Amino acid sequence: MKALVYGLARSGQAVARRLNERGDDVVLVDRSLGNELELDLLEGVDVLVKSPGVPGERPLVTIARERGIPVQSEVEVAWRLLPEHTKLVGVTGTNGKTTTTELLGAIFRAAALDVAVAGNVGTPLASVRTADWVVCELSSFQLEDVETLACDVAVLLNLEPDHLDRHGSFEAYRDAKLRIFERARVRVVPRGMRLDGIEFAADDPLPAEPRLRGAHNRENAAAATAAARAAGIGDDAIAQGLQEFTGVPHRLELVAEGRGVRYVNDSKATNVAAARRALAAYADEPVHLILGGSLKGEDFRPLGEAIGPNVRSIHLIGRAAERLAAVVGGHDDGTLSRAVEHAAAQASPGDVVLLSPACASYDQFENFEERGEEFRRLSRTQTE
Repeated sequence: MKALVYGLARSGQAVARRLNERGDDVVLVDRSLGNELELDLLEGVDVLVKSPGVPGERPLVTIARERGIPVQSEVEVAWRLLPEHTKLVGVTGTNGKTTTTELLGAIFRAAALDVAVAGNVGTPLASVRTADWVVCELSSFQLEDVETLACDVAVLLNLEPDHLDRHGSFEAYRDAKLRIFERARVRVVPRGMRLDGIEFAADDPLPAEPRLRGAHNRENAAAATAAARAAGIGDDAIAQGLQEFTGVPHRLELVAEGRGVRYVNDSKATNVAAARRALAAYADEPVHLILGGSLKGEDFRPLGEAIGPNVRSIHLIGRAAERLAAVVGGHDDGTLSRAVEHAAAQASPGDVVLLSPACASYDQFENFEERGEEFRRLSRTQTE
């Protein structure tokens, strides 16, 4: 088989390696390639494997579809390469995916099961060679082009506007997310969403209380508990996982503390709904909030409504600063470095400097991880 792998980030490289190992003829194409070569690239191709970062409207993808060449996502191809005995737990939603996926991994390990954690968490599904269970975070970009992927347990955490710059509408984004339920054996769904499946909610009784802060994390814990039970895991192991799991980087992560001021890295809050959850988690403490980055087509008015009197100052960065200022006010600091310095200067003992941007990072950083690491470094400088 001849496969064209379009996009050479982590998932593209991983699936290319697996296809090469199988003996396929693999053509690698960087997503920045211009249009002139595209017709020649598709000669003799049996399948185009599209990385999550490649929009479906790219000319190479469009031409492939017009020629009848199947377009599949990396997770679709990786799913087909998994051993037959491997069972898949898929997790999607607008917010909380990484936390819930990693929490489920901790629960499966507490149950002494052979589990791999993969997908949008950072380890490509194509990197998994063997495991009895795979817990896989699935983004809307990954779910766009699945055909046979079937979850033994499929989890939907929530649905709120996000990635409208890529999908064009909330309806298209929602439809991509709901593809996780195609061919799923068991569905786990939020109570009140009018979807068939095992329901969960933040006020569900749990085998143990999670260590993670915020009502949204209790909801994540409820979803993980429901999914783990559906996979046959007992409450003792679930309780152990809930009590031992301390969270993921860049999500309400305490990264520094000094002179009585705490610095919390929530760089993974790349949409309004996520930033609102962060504000709710710190509603009882004085907060100096850092917002901004690149735009994703969202309405910032719900964010403005969520900013309470406990927010002592607002510091804006990046391309979204002007639009944010019109809704939430604040000071346009331009860069993260100036925002941290400004927020630290205004903070008093007992205050929290919170980076929860409500925006993507691509105007000033490679990704939200790089933004979070820079916030970590700047915060520690302030506490030295």
